[in-house]
Amino acid sequence: MDKINIIDCTLRDGGYYNNWDFPNNLVNEYLKSVSDSGIKYVELGFRSLSKKEFKGPNWYTTDSYITHLTIPKKLKLGVMVNMSELMSSNSERKKRIDILFKNKKNSKISFVRIAAHFKEFEAALETCKILQSKGYFVCINLMQISEQTKENIYFASKKSNLYKPDVLYFADSLGGMRSNDIKNVVKEFRKTWKGALGIHAHDNLEEALSNTLTSIHQGVSWVDSTITGMGRGPGNAKTEYLVLEVDKLLKRKTNIIPISKLIKNHFVELKNFYNWGTNPFYYLAGKYGIHPTYIQEMLSIKLDEFEILEAINQLKGEKGTKYDVNLVRSEFQKPIKLLKGSWQPEKKLKGREVLLISSGPKLNEYIKEIESYIKKKKPIVIALNTITKIKKDLIDFYLACNPLRLIADASLYQSIKSPLIVPKSLLSDFHIKKFKKLKLLDFGIGLKDDKFEFYKESALIPKLYNVAYALSIATSGKVSRILLAGFDGYGPKDRRTKIVNELFFSYSLNKKSKKIISITPTSYNFTTTSVYALK
Repeated sequence: MDKINIIDCTLRDGGYYNNWDFPNNLVNEYLKSVSDSGIKYVELGFRSLSKKEFKGPNWYTTDSYITHLTIPKKLKLGVMVNMSELMSSNSERKKRIDILFKNKKNSKISFVRIAAHFKEFEAALETCKILQSKGYFVCINLMQISEQTKENIYFASKKSNLYKPDVLYFADSLGGMRSNDIKNVVKEFRKTWKGALGIHAHDNLEEALSNTLTSIHQGVSWVDSTITGMGRGPGNAKTEYLVLEVDKLLKRKTNIIPISKLIKNHFVELKNFYNWGTNPFYYLAGKYGIHPTYIQEMLSIKLDEFEILEAINQLKGEKGTKYDVNLVRSEFQKPIKLLKGSWQPEKKLKGREVLLISSGPKLNEYIKEIESYIKKKKPIVIALNTITKIKKDLIDFYLACNPLRLIADASLYQSIKSPLIVPKSLLSDFHIKKFKKLKLLDFGIGLKDDKFEFYKESALIPKLYNVAYALSIATSGKVSRILLAGFDGYGPKDRRTKIVNELFFSYSLNKKSKKIISITPTSYNFTTTSVYALK
């Protein structure tokens, strides 16, 4: 315990919240503050070849970017590279490494960390040797250690002894480990691995700091932390606490005031905006071995508590250890190519009036009058979710387009009698089997920014929102008009209100769009009337 090395990785792990787009003034103050507090190692971000979408400077962390920073003399800078980007032939891998990294003497980067899943581990060790030959101090981070068998740890340790990375890190990526788990992992590594060990802990169970301290007592000499715990999902061990605990262990005194000022000046506001940190959902994800990004995405699209809990229940049975970007879609998602379906709504809807039912609380005030209208005028009734007090025998169809919502509502759909309209191409065979008792109607979709396009069996929509999907089905079905009920809205300051208004505006620009009328109170920007005034 004579030497404990803290790597602060705020700009790398914290970037999962702000797309690695930290302003230079924050970065410079951060570098000075952590250095003044005695921290010697900072991971500035990732170094990546990916160019698929906009990401900020700390995703690429180029040598050019670093030259524009004010770097304290005592601070050693590092970056992380995802081994998944380097999985190729040896010659191609060498080319990619040469693109990403100059020789150390021509770079301000001192150390490189390679993040690798077990299946990538041996290739990561080979990459380590290449980077070491360029002069870098190299760490290998074995991810999702809680999912590794003793045999896998033995393999990783044995291979590491041959290749000799400077530090062998293990990451509690799913955040479900406790002190005894940490002790057992270290024990397994120490049966074979003779070099330095490091830990990267996540805070799902609020055990990140405790687990980090446990690892130190077990002889781990490299530990990770972030300012206020800012990091993927629930975040990490908090730097401001870890520094104090390490100081106590090493019987030294550090000036914590610079970090405290940094938090006050920048990170309080950031945390209030992005709201990282553990909560009951991250806790359950850690307990059941579910990748924390699922929770992060569900919270970002503001699923309600019931939906998140239902999704967690489904994911734990499906072993949601690996994050699948196709399973959770938010307003920030990439476009999806048009996925054709097999059901043509025109055959059922042409020339008919359609009533779309959502679950706004005010719907309950007008239930009787709405049901009376349905019985009298017989519109086609489509429910956008299962939570509605409209009598089930009055609902012609249910629909859902987001795979995550389908998972969340899986148990609820079992009781419905009407057909369920879904884009089957977005569902795995596993999920389709969950709905085998239901009649599924396959209406395909694709995603295209700010664009609606309508076809007989599919449509392009801007977002994976049920309302966008419903509008597309009605329009492709050539209905006479579209009525809405239960679309209360979220209030003028809620970003969801803006998103939905933009959806309706985009829809109105299409020449095939239909007249939309809300028959219950709404805060959205479309025409309203009263259910009591309908003829």
